[in-house]
Amino acid sequence: MRMTRLLGLLLLPVRAPLLLVLLAISVYLGAHWSLSEAHQQLSGGWFAEVFWSIDCLHAVLVVFVCTMPELLLQRVSSLMAASRVISLVFTLLIVTVGGLYLLHLNVLANVLILASAVLLARLDLVRLRLLPPPPLLSALALSVLVLFGSAVGRHLAGVWAA
Repeated sequence: MRMTRLLGLLLLPVRAPLLLVLLAISVYLGAHWSLSEAHQQLSGGWFAEVFWSIDCLHAVLVVFVCTMPELLLQRVSSLMAASRVISLVFTLLIVTVGGLYLLHLNVLANVLILASAVLLARLDLVRLRLLPPPPLLSALALSVLVLFGSAVGRHLAGVWAA
């Protein structure tokens, strides 16, 4: 029983190849973040580590939003149905945050690339009926995959820059 589960996990990249695409994109994004102009100006200090942590937190937020869209939309719609004031404030918040992203198109491009890769990997796992029942567990698993890939990309960027 345990051997078949272990074999199933080892064959998961073959059965769900979009997980490998997600890993490759996260490696690329990790290298891109490390080689970006902002990281190069901050290299060597503690502020660079804080900047890297913010990038990782941003990636985890994108993964959580893309992994649990039904739950998120259900909560948002129930919140907006509660009051017109809350609906207006929430809409203004979304428009403001969206506008800030549009001002920084490089961040928006990274978010769109990562979000589409997460959604495709999630679709591949749903096709195989392999998503764990609690959405939080699948979001956590995909976050670990993205963070692992980003760390590998950061390490590879450090090797290439040296």
